[in-house]
Amino acid sequence: MTQCPVPHGSVPLSGPRFQDDPLRLYRDMRRDHGAVAPVVLDGGVPAWLIVGYRELHQVTSDPVLYSRDSELWNQWDNIPEDWPLRPMIGRKQASILYTVGERHTVRAAMISNALEAVDPFLLKGYAEEFADSLIDEFCAAGRTDIIAAYAMRLPARVLAKLYGFSDEIGGPLVAALNDLINGGERALEGQQHLGGAMYQLLADKHAEPGDDVATRMLNDPGGFTDEEVAEDLMVMMAAGHQPSADWIGNSLRLMLTDDRFAASLSGGRHSVAEAMNEVLWEDTPTQNVAGRWASRDTHLGGRHIRAGDMLLLGIAAANGDPQVRTDGSTLTGGNNAFLSFGHGEHRCPFPAQETAEVISRTGIEVLLDRLPDLDLDVPEDRLTRRPSPWLAGLTDLPVHFTPTPALGGQK
Repeated sequence: MTQCPVPHGSVPLSGPRFQDDPLRLYRDMRRDHGAVAPVVLDGGVPAWLIVGYRELHQVTSDPVLYSRDSELWNQWDNIPEDWPLRPMIGRKQASILYTVGERHTVRAAMISNALEAVDPFLLKGYAEEFADSLIDEFCAAGRTDIIAAYAMRLPARVLAKLYGFSDEIGGPLVAALNDLINGGERALEGQQHLGGAMYQLLADKHAEPGDDVATRMLNDPGGFTDEEVAEDLMVMMAAGHQPSADWIGNSLRLMLTDDRFAASLSGGRHSVAEAMNEVLWEDTPTQNVAGRWASRDTHLGGRHIRAGDMLLLGIAAANGDPQVRTDGSTLTGGNNAFLSFGHGEHRCPFPAQETAEVISRTGIEVLLDRLPDLDLDVPEDRLTRRPSPWLAGLTDLPVHFTPTPALGGQK
């Protein structure tokens, strides 16, 4: 890789310091650099990380100055085709992520309409069905890794069913999604597998339409091409699966390690909602988003931003900004002013947020109903996080519980 010019003092978004305690790193970055910090990505690629709440709100509210059009990036000449973070940034993609203006508005409506038409009882039923089937695989053993055996498998299975995939195809999509999002050496392979599956799905739906998200998107009056629909389905799958998996894992970690939730693990519904909300403030799955690109030279947070510079949305850092959280406990609870679903015209569509919440909450509730004495199997300080620069989640969550018989499809 051609070495990109990196601002002095840039902070790597990788390595032990980033992986072990990212929230502390964000606080240090805010102290040392202010609301907009110079960072460096894998391969020495420079970017700006927005760690200020107000600055992030400003950037996401101005899609003209801070564009979603990645073609503006002034570093493309330095980025090789096999850069492992390329699938999460993208270039010349037909997806909604890189569409701007009126076309973006129309595409966002297509996605919202397709998801909004999902029967909420059907959604919850699928989530319960797949949750039970996954728990059946380990409930008799008395211990398992909740991340690998459950959290990392449930959302993709439910979403695949909603989108129109058969159960046989939905299962293998999980590994491909995880490879793509983690940004490692298998990221490009994961992206290719996911793309192939989406195009095959659309071919199947042209031949035999169904009551599913893919068919509704194909039939949208906006007249979108198969390429556009396939790209948007890939975005929806990636954005719906991994953050939901981490939402489940991070919420369960909180409930298993914080005394405030210990008394209500045996089915306390209110505590599940509280834990999930607190996680969106304190340990949000989507910690950094790539990105926005400056359409001209400008200033932000006391920094000179050049035309074409990439700005990463520091969601986790902004949620903890002391400028808006003078008392760190005051904005949690029922407050939803977090930026965990984004902000502005490119924020996560509301029906997609609802879908993620139903899957995640149902997954946690079913697990605690089935295994009410669930407990951590290792000391809390032995839990580790995945090295992804984008998403914050655990590598594993070992637990033990009283063995119980499988339901076998019977409740």
